[in-house]
Amino acid sequence: MRTFDPNEMAVVAQAVEIAEDVTANYFKISTSAWRHVRYDIGTLATLTTEEITDGVFAQITRYSRFLEPQRREARPYDFFKICLQDHTIAAALERDENLRLFPLMVYVATHELVHVVRFCKFLQRFDAEPEERIREEVRVHEITQKALGNVGLAHMDYVVQGYRNCGSMEVLRDQGLSS
Repeated sequence: MRTFDPNEMAVVAQAVEIAEDVTANYFKISTSAWRHVRYDIGTLATLTTEEITDGVFAQITRYSRFLEPQRREARPYDFFKICLQDHTIAAALERDENLRLFPLMVYVATHELVHVVRFCKFLQRFDAEPEERIREEVRVHEITQKALGNVGLAHMDYVVQGYRNCGSMEVLRDQGLSS
């Protein structure tokens, strides 16, 4: 499977920075509060076999971790991993000559971060039923488009237009307890 090259990784890193800012601004999350949104973003080169899927740009996996696991009263907390699917993203770029990596990654990362924030704020259950997941996808696309509405990035309008009335972008997986 094709992984992002170093130049593409740099583009992805820039896109994630913008997506974090856009998402935090939309939800009015302060810098200090943003540090408590527990997530990581991985690309194909760093994903486990279970975190790789075909047909979507990203997969969100939920893990449970423990604060201070050595303490008897340690409680688990949710940790989300956004698993970018390099091969699927690259295939989309190859299929559509008008599509650019940077605006696509800003959209994908923003979309996934909107999910993570909604899970963390208990606005949506991670383990929702399939029908509710479909409704949530529609809500998250709408929020993503509102959040990106005024960013003024080149080619962003093409990506946003492509996701109007869109269905799924990712698969949500629950991995239970891990450390």
